[in-house]
Amino acid sequence: MADKRATSFDPKTCLARVRDSKSTLQCQKHQMIFAQGDAANAVFYIQEGHVKLSVVSRQGKEAVVAILERGGFLGEGCLAGHTVHMATATSLGESTIVRIEKLGMMEALHNDPAFYNLFLTYLMSRNTRAQEDFVDQLFNSAEKRLARTLLLLAHVDHEGQSEQLLPKISQETLAEMVGTTRSRVSFFMNKFKKLGFIECNAGLRVHRSLLAVGLPSSLDHQ
Repeated sequence: MADKRATSFDPKTCLARVRDSKSTLQCQKHQMIFAQGDAANAVFYIQEGHVKLSVVSRQGKEAVVAILERGGFLGEGCLAGHTVHMATATSLGESTIVRIEKLGMMEALHNDPAFYNLFLTYLMSRNTRAQEDFVDQLFNSAEKRLARTLLLLAHVDHEGQSEQLLPKISQETLAEMVGTTRSRVSFFMNKFKKLGFIECNAGLRVHRSLLAVGLPSSLDHQ
């Protein structure tokens, strides 16, 4: 899921740490950045835009495991010894992605303790969110999982702001993120709209009132 804690990175500070071995990619809507099974030899930084991470099982079933936004990293598994990408990364819209060669990223982390600490904090927050998502899948209904997904994408919590316009995400993608069918997502989205929890005019706007659907307590302090 989208993680607002990932945006704590300052793009200028981050990119200044890596002076060589990097290039900038201008991605179009639905452009694949890398595919599951591709050689993992670089880390990717999202300078602008949103990127979907998805996996496909041996049976051909696809699941969306995360939607990352500006300030997020992709492909960091290569730093831990992964030789191939475990997921497919696809831009949801026009995006600016910085590709950093594995060696250049490792040198930057080794030579700059401050950057190392920032990157470690980022990875820990991603791991925490993954655990929260797993618990959400186990114990919450599809309706609550969808509500939580929308609130996290829009960065709405009990103290934060609402009214943020979400990137255009298809109901198929939402269904893959939530772990349900498109028809169920459509039913709940219509319900949320009728109750005034969301607006679907010029994009998708999520209101704080959607918190009434009920979310795990972990969202309260994010």
